[in-house]
Amino acid sequence: MGAIRDGSWLDEARVRRVAIVMLVVSVATLAFFAVTAHGTLDWKGRPLGTDFSEVYVAGKMTWAGEAARVWDWPTHFAAQRAFHHSPGVDVYGWHYPPPFLLVASLLALLPYIPALLVWQAATLGPLAVAAQRFTGRRDGWLFIVGAPVTLICLTHGHNGFLTALLLGGGLLLLDRKPFLAGLLLGCLVYKPQFALVLPLVVIASRRWAAIPGALLSAGALLGLTLALWGWPVWQAFADSLPLTRHVVIEQGNTGWYKIFSPFSAVRAWGLAVAPAYAVQSAFTLSAAAAATWLAWRGRPLLRNAATAAAVLIATPYVLDYDYVVLLLAIGFLWKDGEDHGWGAWEKSLLALAWIAPLFARQFAQVTLVPLGLMTACSVLAIAAMRGRHASKSRDVSPRSREAGGPPASLDQA
Repeated sequence: MGAIRDGSWLDEARVRRVAIVMLVVSVATLAFFAVTAHGTLDWKGRPLGTDFSEVYVAGKMTWAGEAARVWDWPTHFAAQRAFHHSPGVDVYGWHYPPPFLLVASLLALLPYIPALLVWQAATLGPLAVAAQRFTGRRDGWLFIVGAPVTLICLTHGHNGFLTALLLGGGLLLLDRKPFLAGLLLGCLVYKPQFALVLPLVVIASRRWAAIPGALLSAGALLGLTLALWGWPVWQAFADSLPLTRHVVIEQGNTGWYKIFSPFSAVRAWGLAVAPAYAVQSAFTLSAAAAATWLAWRGRPLLRNAATAAAVLIATPYVLDYDYVVLLLAIGFLWKDGEDHGWGAWEKSLLALAWIAPLFARQFAQVTLVPLGLMTACSVLAIAAMRGRHASKSRDVSPRSREAGGPPASLDQA
């Protein structure tokens, strides 16, 4: 128990071995899906990349002049069935704001499977390279590529890698190049639920140049959608929101165990919608407050970790593949721990957060215990506790601020 408490069991060699084993499992899993596939469908008759099907077909509909009909579920579902030539294939609803149609329409220029491969490689690759550069280790990419949540994101064909790349890049650049950081954060307009936390963090960090940067990139994306498809796509998106809220969020048709939010957890326990929203609001306010406080007085790595965890906790709709973002928080805290020392249980809790997506969905389905949510909360709590012992971020030396890291003069947290 002592080794778990102080984290001495988790040395560099063991971390590397576990990541390599998970990478081998991931490669084997993906190879199995590849060799057992039939056209665009896997061995169970589901679309390869599951959720990627909705993205690709939405792009096809856009090129066919039906961009506004993507938010009409019956039409979109019918288009997915027709594309896969299977009336019983699993179908997925489109809930994104219009800017994500820009990505979908570009991917639809390729055949389905090449588009899926390009989409995942073009977003996972840069994220892995960024992790290697951030850690300063040749095998730093293993932390990302070998993570269980990476396999989940790959098999779902989702945008978790892009989201993590934009968010992580924006947070790392926030102090050194705030305008560029804002440009990256503004591109997250396709994830509007993150807007609950990010503006507060930027303001509390007093990086004012990030604000026009974010407004510029977000405005450019919004303007481009209007130029290409006009107001009807935005009207269709707005009209779809009540149905999305009722069916997907409040009724949990996706499956409560798949959604890692406070709202979903208490709904799975039988709580009614109104009090569930109250619980979610309490978590949202607490997470936003913690991230804002650390942005105001914490060192940059702690602010970044808290922000990455808070954006996941603050929304009522977040799935396991979105937890690629939690890898950012784990990485920031691990770097902070290496620079300032470790507290009790911290290394073991971060290791649990890294491995948990491998079984968190199944664990919640069987026990109704929201393990995924609990790992995000524990990561945020670690950042907050370390923040209590940290000097104000304004004491950071220019060199350490440019590196996106903590000041060298701080005492051990």
